[in-house]
Amino acid sequence: MLNFSLCATPAGGTLSIRNPHKLSSFNPTIPTSILLPRVQNAAFLTAPHVNHSKSTSFNVKCQYATPQEQNNQQQKFTPYDSPFSSQRGQFPPRVYVGYSIYKGKAALAVEPRPPEFTPLDSGAFKLSKEGFVLLQFAPAAGVRQYDWSRKQVFSLSVTEIGNIMSLGPRDSCEFFHDPYKGKSDEGKVRKVLKVEPLPDGSGHFFNLSVQNKLTNLDENIYIPITKAEFTVLASSFNFIVPYLIGWHTFANSIKAEDANRLNSANPRSGADFEWNR
Repeated sequence: MLNFSLCATPAGGTLSIRNPHKLSSFNPTIPTSILLPRVQNAAFLTAPHVNHSKSTSFNVKCQYATPQEQNNQQQKFTPYDSPFSSQRGQFPPRVYVGYSIYKGKAALAVEPRPPEFTPLDSGAFKLSKEGFVLLQFAPAAGVRQYDWSRKQVFSLSVTEIGNIMSLGPRDSCEFFHDPYKGKSDEGKVRKVLKVEPLPDGSGHFFNLSVQNKLTNLDENIYIPITKAEFTVLASSFNFIVPYLIGWHTFANSIKAEDANRLNSANPRSGADFEWNR
């Protein structure tokens, strides 16, 4: 809270508000004085009848926002910033995106998953796990209805994404996954994803076969993908791959002064010998 003093001045017909304190360390925009026109029957302030030959003083309490409250307001309303911008010390909001394809017998939802980083003692970060693209297949349960409780998933690695992107109209590829590889249940769950061209050359089949001996499950879900849909997938994959391997974080961390300092500290690196031959 801040205390202000008000003085009613008969000459100017105004109310003068003066802040006896210095500017707030929390909000430097609090003024030291404000002049308000004197309005009869004002809703926010009603002055009693006074003798205009003398000045009258009032006490007013003004509430300002603390830094925590200001940060909360900035998180809710950012009219001049993009959704991905953030204040210092804050993380940008998490955003979920995807691309879905619906056909008569199945639906396919494609969603990217971010990479993971490990902090180093130097304060830097190192990529510890590449991101991936999650494919979710759901069988149809009726006309334009899909049973997502029976969905089967398949995670595409960066290299597998590259294989799909490189497919021509008549090319095909196949991937095998064992979620329990290297564990006691290795071999009990088998996932095979096949991407094959349609007979008429109008697109590709995405066929996911899942055999799970732990739950006695044997399911096969396939969905045809048109050329247009495949083009959207390939374009999305091409865009997201640098982010899945974390190269965007490296690019965003580059600063001219840091690059010059590192080059000066190690002027004869292997790269220099390579390019200066």
